[in-house]
Amino acid sequence: MQLRIFTEPQMGATYDDLLAVARRAEETGFDAFFRSDHYLTMGGDGLPGPTDAWVTLAGLARETSRIRLGTLMTAGTFRLPGPLAISVAQVDQMSGGRVELGIGSGWFEAEHSAYGIPFPPLGERFDRYEEQLAVISGLWGTPVGETFDFDGRHYRLTGSPALPKPVQEGGVPILVGGAGRKRTPRLAARYASEFNVPFMPAEDNARLFARVREACQEAGRDPASLTYSSALVLCVGRDEAQIARRAAAIGRDVDELRAHGVAGTPAEAVDVLGRYAEAGAQRVYLQVLDLADLDHLDLVAAEVAPQLA
Repeated sequence: MQLRIFTEPQMGATYDDLLAVARRAEETGFDAFFRSDHYLTMGGDGLPGPTDAWVTLAGLARETSRIRLGTLMTAGTFRLPGPLAISVAQVDQMSGGRVELGIGSGWFEAEHSAYGIPFPPLGERFDRYEEQLAVISGLWGTPVGETFDFDGRHYRLTGSPALPKPVQEGGVPILVGGAGRKRTPRLAARYASEFNVPFMPAEDNARLFARVREACQEAGRDPASLTYSSALVLCVGRDEAQIARRAAAIGRDVDELRAHGVAGTPAEAVDVLGRYAEAGAQRVYLQVLDLADLDHLDLVAAEVAPQLA
């Protein structure tokens, strides 16, 4: 099982905070550093304010050398698909081919109101999301020297040179996630390299993974060609006192974290992650909420990750 670090900088983080976490994650052997794509805190004052996901990843692309970089998830409401495809391809070039694009339909209405971003009803957001996946994949997949056209209900492209291209072989991996019953599995089967289930019990992961595998079979795609992943909050300590301190630092209850996250001692964390592996998760995004606690990463890298290799 691969372990990736996942951050929520809208809760309060500077670029330098994120750089420190990304560098420590790289140094300690984690597979990737991912961040959310939000413009408004979900609790607390969020100081000093939000950082843009793709501006952040562009900077990290130049200040790291091995670790993969991406979003979980970029909101489809924030950016037009054509310019987003350009930005992600450029960051991929800047990183030497280490970027991944997690993209969803967008859900947090308050941040749209706060920054003047249109927030259509759910059905329209999902329709736009589906077209965005088609546009971004189409732009990246168009051979150099040819043009790309798209005539959708919400987006229309004519004679696009479809540049620039990502540099990594096979293009930038696209992540699709969520618990949708029909459209989400179908979109994952058609466009995604990875399907992610966020913050749900292992048995729900198994059920949702199975649904995506069925969608792949219906689409004539090998279900094994996708990576299946989970996202879970992280709170691991060497002893009960350290676990309690880390839970308090992120405003969470220890028992609740043990019930719903990767929490407890390193041995407990290994047991939890083992249950997700049995459910089919090949990769887990560990949500790190206290970005100043770099020792937390050190502990998981030293005492949890080696037991999952």
